[in-house]
Amino acid sequence: MNELRQSSQFRHRPVLLDEALTALIYKDTKGGVFLDGTIGGGGHAEAILTKIAPAGKLLGLDLDDEAIVASRERLKNFAPYLDIMRGNFAAVDELLNKKGITALDGALLDLGVSTHQLASAHRGFSFLHEAPLDMRMAGQQGGITAGDIIQTSKWEELARIIRDYGEEKMAKAIAKAICKRCAIAPILTTTQLASIVAGISKRHSGIHPATKTFQALRIAVNNELENLRVFIPKIVPFLNKGARLAIISFHSLEDRIVKRTFQDLASNCECPRGIPVCVCQKQPLLKIITKKPITPSIQEIMENPAARSAKLRVAERI
Repeated sequence: MNELRQSSQFRHRPVLLDEALTALIYKDTKGGVFLDGTIGGGGHAEAILTKIAPAGKLLGLDLDDEAIVASRERLKNFAPYLDIMRGNFAAVDELLNKKGITALDGALLDLGVSTHQLASAHRGFSFLHEAPLDMRMAGQQGGITAGDIIQTSKWEELARIIRDYGEEKMAKAIAKAICKRCAIAPILTTTQLASIVAGISKRHSGIHPATKTFQALRIAVNNELENLRVFIPKIVPFLNKGARLAIISFHSLEDRIVKRTFQDLASNCECPRGIPVCVCQKQPLLKIITKKPITPSIQEIMENPAARSAKLRVAERI
């Protein structure tokens, strides 16, 4: 099967679709310029375009070539109102400037790994499939792989990655076991790694023992948390007054970054504690719309179990 054919079969069910759409496009007027920073299979993008076309336009970004081909195919009827670019949302300012876009009426991020990526054995995201330890969101486009990290890291650094990015309590023991095995023979596949982790972490919480380690390696390979940290301050200056930024996250590390960055940009003071009068003259840039994150309904979780950990936070430019 050639790459184009694989790409055309990209499948991913959008999470919190109605909630995200309602939060993002809350005005009755049609039109506007919107950004989908993780267009994926085009599910959220299709819903946005249905609301804003033909008066509006959507710019879609993604690193995954398979996703780009699939979204173009799915959204071909909206082609006059759609522009899809290959790029990292962390460089959103450069990408918008390249397109001559100076203002947006809304922006969306849907973080995490798609169902298609998990199901594509050759990508190495899942321990359920025998595959090389790759995990690069951008495909085989250069950069380090999960295998590179495992083979070259000392156990202390590997433990830090697994602890900080996977929130794994057994990080030290897992890292030592991995490095011990690497000293004997390389760990080449997802199932080899999963077996080593399962031998250390006897988890009884209903998830596979290797889940958190695989999450940690994927985050490290793709620099996911840092990309998110830099995206939000970069996108806010492009938002028109009243425009909204909606971000769907899938684990506590992402959600914490979104929450704290929104709070910082919505704050009107950054003076040190103890100063009786504000002297920083900071002006808030955002108004937080979701005091608590929006989560999927029981019905959505029943229909799509992958949605169970999703959280949607929304902020509005002021």
